[in-house]
Amino acid sequence: MFAPPPVVVFAYARPDTLQRTLACLRENQIPKLYAFCDGPRSSADDAGTRDIRALLRGVDWTDITIVERTKNLGLGRSIRAGVSEVLEQHESILVFEDDLICVPGTYRYLAAALEHYREDPKVMSVTGWTHPRVTPSNVTDQPYFDGRAESLLWGTWRRAWRGMHHDALTLIAACRRLGIDPSRYGNDVLAMAEVERKRNIWAVRWLCLHILNGGLCMRPPRSLVDHIGLDHRASNAGGDDSWVLGELPPAPEIPTRWPDAIENSQCAELWQTAGIPQRRSPLWFAQRLLQRLAAGGRTLW
Repeated sequence: MFAPPPVVVFAYARPDTLQRTLACLRENQIPKLYAFCDGPRSSADDAGTRDIRALLRGVDWTDITIVERTKNLGLGRSIRAGVSEVLEQHESILVFEDDLICVPGTYRYLAAALEHYREDPKVMSVTGWTHPRVTPSNVTDQPYFDGRAESLLWGTWRRAWRGMHHDALTLIAACRRLGIDPSRYGNDVLAMAEVERKRNIWAVRWLCLHILNGGLCMRPPRSLVDHIGLDHRASNAGGDDSWVLGELPPAPEIPTRWPDAIENSQCAELWQTAGIPQRRSPLWFAQRLLQRLAAGGRTLW
């Protein structure tokens, strides 16, 4: 029997955005919550760290397990470690960060997708996010499949997470040995892989694992989630708000007949032309750092 997946939240020193994320999760009536609180990087983050932990300790509307790190792992290490820990106990999970909001019905929709595709080896993940810029023109009211994984509200199974101990450059080398183009879904994959370890990021590894395995990510026909964390406190989100969706429409109905796991033929080209490389190139990272310093903000890199 398939157990309802827990939700995992990763939080760091942003109580205002975390409060909005938690409100959405409460509205979605999630059955189980794991919260991972990273340790402060410096004394400047002590207050924010205390505030998010107090918020989480006040959660009384679902079963919650709180993991309070004593040291700062940073974004990449924190997410890889936390997801691995929860997947040791559960077959599947849904993952939020502390700067995401979602519509009512999001949990039911994605939990149903995880249940339906749990034994389909072609499907490595599901997500609640899409964007008009990368949504194929032939998508109507049904979910579709993309060869590019997602890091904004995503879910997976224990079986698909295997291989995440390899870094992105190792996975890219494996792709090339097999004749697989690692930049099929955007040149930003190569740029992110080059800085993965230095910047302590994680999602590029997930993208590369999908590409290497020919894995698919199920996306909804319209986005269930939006990103609210584009200020100087964000770990890796840029100041480009053209990807922010604004008011979200209601969640689509759960399909009575889920589509077969076949990649939409438009996806690769859409990612190539979506403008992603400019957002995640090494130059972008350097510009982002200068923006943060000019704003008097900290950097988590």
